[in-house]
Amino acid sequence: MTAEEAPKPTLVLGGTGKTGRRVAELLTARGLPVRIGSRSATPPFSWEDPSTWDAALDGVGAAYITYYPDLGMPGAAEVVGEFARHAVRKGARRLVLLSSRGDEGARVTERALQSSGADWTILRASWFFQNFDEAFFLDPVLSGELLLPTGNAPEPFIDTADIAEVAVATLTDTRHTGRIYELGGPRLLTFHDVAAELSKATGREIRYTPVTDEAFRAHLAEHGLPTEVADLLALITDGRNARLVDGVQQVLGRAPRDFADYAREVAATGVWTV
Repeated sequence: MTAEEAPKPTLVLGGTGKTGRRVAELLTARGLPVRIGSRSATPPFSWEDPSTWDAALDGVGAAYITYYPDLGMPGAAEVVGEFARHAVRKGARRLVLLSSRGDEGARVTERALQSSGADWTILRASWFFQNFDEAFFLDPVLSGELLLPTGNAPEPFIDTADIAEVAVATLTDTRHTGRIYELGGPRLLTFHDVAAELSKATGREIRYTPVTDEAFRAHLAEHGLPTEVADLLALITDGRNARLVDGVQQVLGRAPRDFADYAREVAATGVWTV
């Protein structure tokens, strides 16, 4: 293979995060070059500093885009839209955006990406399994109580490994250009169901205690935690995503992974051991 024929790197923004690092690992396993987009990478990338974008995009052919703190935040559409236009100008036309299901604020950012001239794909994901071992639900699981304002609302939680596999497929196959995929797991689970699965996997009681939104926000403030978590939980609480979707099946030709399998595997690592 000549230098002209060698595949261009894929820029993975949030390449050390829950989905990004898995996308990077899968691309690398396929022998495809990867460039991590983060503040600590070389070259560094920061959403807040557009002067870092040029070097991060230099020579790149595609990008996997995750935006922090959230696609629905004020100003996100302007920043992501400008980045997408800059990527196209630099020759990185293939852009895959990780979005969220049911978030009308995120739709504005999606449209900014779609109007950039890129060959885009959008992945609208449900809540991650990994929020229970890699993010804000870890401490409640360790304490034995999930104290949340979600009532009995169900959510088709999804494994980030499935999201990453879908992302790699859409980054490397032009048949997914211009498509929007909704991604979720194989079952609708309430937090009562989640607590039962976690209890079974860990061998200890983990309870789910429904509380009001006001009480939950007070709990967050008392412990110095960001109240944005409460805003995000509204996507579950009002039932807008309480249906199964088939994006994983459409892209990968298989069913998504089940929460029970995830819980057993994570429990075996000891991360939930107290």
